[in-house]
Amino acid sequence: MRLASYTIGGEQFYGAAVEGGLVPLSPLFPEWPTLRSVMAAGGLSKVLDVAAGRMPEHSVSDIVFGLPVPDSQKIICVGINYPARNDEYGDNSEAPSYPSLFVRFPGSFVGHGEDIVRPRVSDKFDYEGEIALVIGTSGRHISESDALSHVAGMTLCNDGTIRDWVRHAKFNVTQGKNFERSGSMGPWLSILQSPEQIRDIRLMTLVNGEIRQSDRTGRMTFPPERLISYISTFTELQPGDVIVTGTPTGAGARADPPIYLLPGDMVEVEADGLGVLRNRVVDEG
Repeated sequence: MRLASYTIGGEQFYGAAVEGGLVPLSPLFPEWPTLRSVMAAGGLSKVLDVAAGRMPEHSVSDIVFGLPVPDSQKIICVGINYPARNDEYGDNSEAPSYPSLFVRFPGSFVGHGEDIVRPRVSDKFDYEGEIALVIGTSGRHISESDALSHVAGMTLCNDGTIRDWVRHAKFNVTQGKNFERSGSMGPWLSILQSPEQIRDIRLMTLVNGEIRQSDRTGRMTFPPERLISYISTFTELQPGDVIVTGTPTGAGARADPPIYLLPGDMVEVEADGLGVLRNRVVDEG
């Protein structure tokens, strides 16, 4: 089952994707106005049961996709999590023993089909295709063996990055990862049916139809179980929190010479069973 948060006619909904369109579910559960509130109340299975067998009322062509969970409390991103990513930095450092983490703000993302924005202060706008985990049940000090039971589903992410702004300071990347509308997430929250769904997914990023990144989640340095366990050591994971799991090699900054995004470029992130996240690049007005 796939869920989406979206707007139609100026009104916000969440709903389930079925053949022919979307079943709006939020009007049936006014006590749960967003998917985060559904998960926080333990109502995800109830919502999915209601969606089964219903006819679509909204066409995908008529909606504006939002972030799958538009009101996440935390969006935690992972760096350097695929083979050879550490080597791309060219600093001869050892492979990390622990995941590299940073946070992004919701305003730095747009939904599927919306324009992503190259800011006026830089021409070094880059793509990073990733798979994101959406937490369904809260937890602290979660064991790796129990970690995937806390995942509601997965979605796609373009962790759009302003490369020169991740080097303004010695130790942080916050600035270059949080420009308004520089990244994207969606289109769907694909509900996790079994742990096997997440273990070996093919992930690709295409720019103007050309494959730039391609790898499989089974090759992650820090697999989802490890990430959830590690992150939950220092912060309590809550329903609707998002963990963006890292990008493969092949980002534009690592090409020789670098290939940065230009206005009009179309960036697509796709993965087995998760659909395609598609966004066009525009310059900041």
